Amino acid sequence: MTISPAIIILSQAALPMARRIAVATGGDVHGLARRITESVDATFTNTGQHLGDLFQDGRPIVALMASGALIRLLAPHLGDKHNEPPVIAVAEDGSAVVPLLGGHHGANDLAREIARVVDGFAAITTAGDLKFGIALDVPPEGWVLANPEAAKQMMADLVAGKTARLEGEADWLANSGLPLSAEGETTLVASANAVNAPADGLLYHPKNLVLGIGCERGADGDEALALALESLGQAGLSPASVGLVASIDVKADETAVHHVASHFGCPVRFFDAATLEAETPRLKNPSDIVFAEVGCHGVSEGAALAAVGAAGELIAEKRKSKRATCAIAQAREAFTAANLPGRARGKLMVVGIGPGSEGWRSPEVSRMVSASTDLVGYSLYLDLLGPLAKGKTRHDFDLGKEEARVRHAMELAGEGKSVALVCSGDAGIYAMATLVFELLDKADGPEGLTPEARRIEIAVSPGISALQAAAARAGAPLGHDFCTISLSDLLTPWEDIKRRVTAAGEGDFVIAFYNPVSKKRRTQLAWARDKLLEHRPASTPVILATNLGREGELIRVVPLGSLNVDDVDMLTVVVVGSSNSSTVTTGDGKTWVYTPRGYARKEGSAMISMVSGDAA
Repeated sequence: MTISPAIIILSQAALPMARRIAVATGGDVHGLARRITESVDATFTNTGQHLGDLFQDGRPIVALMASGALIRLLAPHLGDKHNEPPVIAVAEDGSAVVPLLGGHHGANDLAREIARVVDGFAAITTAGDLKFGIALDVPPEGWVLANPEAAKQMMADLVAGKTARLEGEADWLANSGLPLSAEGETTLVASANAVNAPADGLLYHPKNLVLGIGCERGADGDEALALALESLGQAGLSPASVGLVASIDVKADETAVHHVASHFGCPVRFFDAATLEAETPRLKNPSDIVFAEVGCHGVSEGAALAAVGAAGELIAEKRKSKRATCAIAQAREAFTAANLPGRARGKLMVVGIGPGSEGWRSPEVSRMVSASTDLVGYSLYLDLLGPLAKGKTRHDFDLGKEEARVRHAMELAGEGKSVALVCSGDAGIYAMATLVFELLDKADGPEGLTPEARRIEIAVSPGISALQAAAARAGAPLGHDFCTISLSDLLTPWEDIKRRVTAAGEGDFVIAFYNPVSKKRRTQLAWARDKLLEHRPASTPVILATNLGREGELIRVVPLGSLNVDDVDMLTVVVVGSSNSSTVTTGDGKTWVYTPRGYARKEGSAMISMVSGDAA
């Protein structure tokens, strides 16, 4: 998947040019907050930190700023040139477009594209790219250079006038501007075989081999990997040319299959039994036993053949270990992200976006959302993603449709998609992560999930909870023991809620009340207030935090005895201090709430002091 660039501007004057570039490249405009008066896709306050974060995340950077300044800001992050994203400096008037980093990772091509849009000049300085339109040290997707240490000398020789001889098939080399000759003085080899690199040239491996893997349920991953390596060795094939691992769809959650793919750093694709059965005429070892078990006459050979298609061929028939099988097929073309066959194992990423603002969203969550194909969530939460939602398929749900929302997300993942299930706050605190696992737990019931949805990969990423956000805005009320209680009785009986509030009051916990009120439910918070007044002073500070991290944010601190239910709405989190919680006012007039880490009691508290475990 191509990552869209971040267009960086430091002044309002650069905004029109940045927008032209963003439209042409599918990028987002990021502006320095204190100098931008109009709305942009994202803002930042520290230019160096923001550029560094983008660079570390592998995000292409197009900066409308001086190239020297851009170089100095990114200098601390420079390392392996083979893993750096494109970095391009553009003059504010568009007259010069300079690819500074990642020339072989798309920066040169991106610079040319931008130059065409802004009527500027792309200052390409890479020697090989200039002369031959190709970079020998960084082959295109789907190819691997076996001896990269020899690329610099090879390119220097060709630039100096030597010719090259191409052995094997590689259209990207044959159709380039390289000086190729049947009598070439240097050698370019393209082969999937396990051969040595030529002493006078370069060896490229096309990633066009498929490992078809079959295994018993729960088979050991190392066993399957050892079989795969042995199969490659017996066939004289290079492990570097493995571009895909394939199997039957009922093995989508099989650890051994993914262990093999992880070793080779390649994707995994799955096929249903009917697709594999269609390959029966091409199988070398059809099995009636396998057919009786899974509905096709061969898993490893069938999956390998299905992956390479009619133009490919089986080049190493099925080999067996105790609990696994492996076969190898070769495709006509190298595998890339654009031509992968079959279906991926779907992935469900349950993410907490915090209160919603970009500054309170973790980098991991942002990466997960960026990597997704589909977004599922309450409409407001999806809107809060801003430019991160660009290019994604949205599946909007109303409030109150939580189970339908989660089920839909899991079924989408079951189709092989990468789905982000978006929650506010933290995904595991009064949010959707719990429902995901509940549905899995009852997956075999009459209302259960499809078999495909039960085999998905799941990842949960935390976010800043409303409790944490309220505490941070108000000071440090969570300095000692605390708990959270939802006052909504839609899913929890009111008697259970009352019991928990009573226990928390007796235990002298700081308490964060979620769902304190609703349009129809106004009495629970008042009851909780009165119950807590039996155990802590009326002066106990209470934090009312509304619209945290969003427009209209309001933080109020009131005494427990004066807590008015009418001051609380559905977007408010209520944090009630313990008998130890205190307030302090700073010179600017702001009142802060904190809870000391010790156990000293306030005067007037009805709590019994406990010293070394004994009642005083």
